[in-house]
Amino acid sequence: MRRKATRAAGSRRRLWLGLAFASPWLLGFVALVAGPILASGYYSFTDFNLFQSPTNVGFANYQELLHDERFGQALANTLILTVVGVPVSLMLALLLALALNLRVRGMPFYRAVVYLPTIVPIVVTTYVWRWLLNAQYGWINRLLGLVGLPQPSWLEDPAFTKPAVILIGLWTVGGTTVIYLAALKNVPQETYEAAAMDGAGPWQKFRAVTWPALSPVTLFQLIVGVIASLQLFTQPYLLAQNRLNGAAGGPDDSLLTYGMYVFQNAFVFLKMGYASALAWVLFLITMAVSAGLLLTSRRWVHYGN
Repeated sequence: MRRKATRAAGSRRRLWLGLAFASPWLLGFVALVAGPILASGYYSFTDFNLFQSPTNVGFANYQELLHDERFGQALANTLILTVVGVPVSLMLALLLALALNLRVRGMPFYRAVVYLPTIVPIVVTTYVWRWLLNAQYGWINRLLGLVGLPQPSWLEDPAFTKPAVILIGLWTVGGTTVIYLAALKNVPQETYEAAAMDGAGPWQKFRAVTWPALSPVTLFQLIVGVIASLQLFTQPYLLAQNRLNGAAGGPDDSLLTYGMYVFQNAFVFLKMGYASALAWVLFLITMAVSAGLLLTSRRWVHYGN
């Protein structure tokens, strides 16, 4: 009995000691993550403007979503940027990783060049690209003019604002490229040699050897990319700025993303309850999309040897 009591006391001491070491993270999680999440859930059922006490309105905020045209516009813009931007970014990152996996002279330098844009602050990157995409004096249109291609108004024409955002996203695929490159390094060279002995060409090697090995990493990159794209805020917000107008959504609201609309309702229109409802709807959409990707991954993701 004494031994059991001693072991139990020792287990409790280790438990409390572990909690003591983890307490900074636990307190930060409760105060900065769990607390705000629960508070937003409560505020989503209220009318709250930050200066007056919240008033319970039931499901009125969620019902308002059904009649809000800007909500539909923001959701449609975000889905377009996600459906187009994420696959294009993954394909570019994979192509760059395949190129950086070649054995050529100076490869460490090339890898550093590809990764370098990812360490530049996104605000700086966006303002640089805003200058490059300027219809009058931007270098992008100058280069297009030199080769005889049309010179669109990237930031003024609603048809080109979304391609501008996607183009900025492609500039920062270095992080995804590095992850793909690490996965390529783990593919056994003997597998390629065996495929070559069977007469497989470059495409057959990629389809039968490289892609199955990269499919788990692709699933991870896809889910992370979709989650980040559904919350896209900084790039479209800075591109749509018009004399620091926080309610600007670009020409014809073509740059109004879901994250921007949440921000506008919370901190520009001071509709904190409605913004909380928007945030929870986005959370549910993100969970549904992530679950759908995980379910469909059984058909194309390969694990094991």
